[in-house]
Amino acid sequence: MQKVLGWFAKPIHGDGDYPEELKMELASLLPNTTPMEKKYFKGTADFFAFSFGPNNFKPPGKLPKMGQNFSLDLRAVLNWIKVEYGNPRILISENGWFTNKDIKTEDTTAIYVMKTFINMVLQAIKYDRIDVFGYTFWSLLDGFEWQQAFSNRRGLFYIDFESEEKERIPKSSAFYYKEIIQENGFPAEESTGTLRCQFPWDFFWGITESVIKAESVASSPQFSDPNLYLWNVSGDGKFYQVKGVKLKNRPLQCTDFTSIKTHLQLLSKMKVTHYRFAFNWSLLLPSGDTLSLNRHVLRYYRCLISEILKLNVKPVVTLHYPTHQSLSLPGPLLQHGGWLNQSTVVAFKTYAKMCFREFGDLVKFWITINEPNRFGDIYNSSSNDTYQAAHHLLIAHAAAWQVYDQQYRSFQQGQVSLSLHCDWAEPANPYLASHVEAANRFLQFEMAWFLDPLLGTGDYPVAMRKYLTYKTRKGLSGSFLPFFTEEQQQLVRGAADFIAVNHFTTRFVAHESKNGSRYELDQDIRLVQDFTYPISPARSAVVPWGLRRALNWISLHYGGRDIYLTASGIEDQSSDNDELRKYYIEKYVQEAFKAYHIDGVNLKGYFGFKLTDEVAKPKIGFFTSEFQAKASVHFYNQLICNNGFPTDPTTLSKCGPRNETAPCTLCLLVTQEKPLIFLGCCLLATLIVLLSIVAFRKQKKRRQDWSKYFQHFGVSVETKPKKVLS
Repeated sequence: MQKVLGWFAKPIHGDGDYPEELKMELASLLPNTTPMEKKYFKGTADFFAFSFGPNNFKPPGKLPKMGQNFSLDLRAVLNWIKVEYGNPRILISENGWFTNKDIKTEDTTAIYVMKTFINMVLQAIKYDRIDVFGYTFWSLLDGFEWQQAFSNRRGLFYIDFESEEKERIPKSSAFYYKEIIQENGFPAEESTGTLRCQFPWDFFWGITESVIKAESVASSPQFSDPNLYLWNVSGDGKFYQVKGVKLKNRPLQCTDFTSIKTHLQLLSKMKVTHYRFAFNWSLLLPSGDTLSLNRHVLRYYRCLISEILKLNVKPVVTLHYPTHQSLSLPGPLLQHGGWLNQSTVVAFKTYAKMCFREFGDLVKFWITINEPNRFGDIYNSSSNDTYQAAHHLLIAHAAAWQVYDQQYRSFQQGQVSLSLHCDWAEPANPYLASHVEAANRFLQFEMAWFLDPLLGTGDYPVAMRKYLTYKTRKGLSGSFLPFFTEEQQQLVRGAADFIAVNHFTTRFVAHESKNGSRYELDQDIRLVQDFTYPISPARSAVVPWGLRRALNWISLHYGGRDIYLTASGIEDQSSDNDELRKYYIEKYVQEAFKAYHIDGVNLKGYFGFKLTDEVAKPKIGFFTSEFQAKASVHFYNQLICNNGFPTDPTTLSKCGPRNETAPCTLCLLVTQEKPLIFLGCCLLATLIVLLSIVAFRKQKKRRQDWSKYFQHFGVSVETKPKKVLS
């Protein structure tokens, strides 16, 4: 920096002399400044002006790079100037980026680089207190770019250098920069301010967990083992069985499962009304049929649900929550192709029927399959595999729904649907029709793919079929969507009691033609990262207004049905004060609130994701893997207790303040070790009784000895006469 900026900046904005390291390195080349020259140079600028752009990073090979490392961090440069020269007033006199000479008016890259640079300037002003008073974009028109000549374009207006007219045509970046100037910053995406009112009393406030791994046996074996043991007989600390003695076993209790007690403790801290979790299909039915039903696992899940209900928390159960490793499918089904095989559809129907029969008296909300529209990440050898697997998933869900509707709904009074991944899509460049079409195409391939058959025509989206046909005719893809038979259409159409979606972020989508028969290639899209929004460690953008737009899109296209947001959340690096997650929850719930109150979206519930951290995703939960609550737990508590955003933000919630004192270690020990403490109390009581008997017998023997002693000397011992009640 000294060699590039300091060369001229230090004499003018510093002490009047060249930087010391430059003088040492170029001693024979730099002239020595006299005291008079230093005085003459110093202070001869009213503000600090500099340019920052591609010329800083692409010097021609014959010019020295002066040893500097190249970086696009404009904020770091501004901070360096502030520290080095006492926070002078700064004018960014030239900033921008370039595009290839073949790019005409669709300069999306230039827009995003401009966004990034201006965002850095705003951060420097707001957070670093740097006195930047102006920003100038380079340049107005395409022109001669020095050593790049006409091979690069940097103007806001496109010029065809080969034409005689040299017409000035505004590029996308010109329209965007105009908005920046009009808004004096980034255009506001949220059309309304913060709302302060509440959701209806029956709104679902939930928390989501993935697959619950069931314990096959209770965690308290001392109550299931009928044998009696002596401990430490020979001083070795071991238990020795007493032969011939059998004890009566205490009946098993649901709280004997340690993991259930842990769930109850965490849920009681969350204060939610609903808890969404998933069964493990492969544990309940290891072979995929009811003959292999694992009764121990079934009992565990029933215990879990029963204990949850005692907390006044209602379960929302997912039947199939696939993972990348095994898809949570029973082994035989996985070995025979999984969801590519029609037999898995039949097996899932059987599995769903078993669950409705065994748990339907306790569970009133069912999710058949979690995010079947993301199976393209799993069945990805070809797009036709992806579409065939999705076809079977749709039919399997519909078959399960029909079973519930015809055999269980009348007396269980529950509801059944599936849960779809539902990220919103925005055109990366809103001034280009191709990007607008790409964003809509993303939604067709993501959401309408499943919702149209269920809640629309009973067939896949027309736009989706047309686009795949168009690509096939051009020889760019060999993909095709399966066709429903008339019977399948009747089965699928209407097979959802509500719409359940998982929303996490907003995607910025650009059109990009692609060649190949893969699901992700069929869409002809490219995802663009917009760094003007907060991002998570996994680079997910925090774009709250995207949720409102997604909910409105669903409501508009599918008739205002009940919508449940069954998962929404973000990862946060902090294991304690997770500020990003708190910000995310507040802003996203506020946008859901606007969708409900202003737009009339029939939103019925919000589920935070997720309850605890995972080993593979250590920063995604409200609790750490050691079950320590993060700050977001209290924040979500208050949101739930207030049922939204109270009119008076200073009003205390009905839940009251959180107890910030450290948990009682003894209380925690008592809670976790009840069986051992009970056994200890029994042993202590037995010991006390034995000691009392021994003491009584000794006292009785002593009295007998004294009686014999007095009789020996001829002294009679009289006893008090007994009192008789008349």
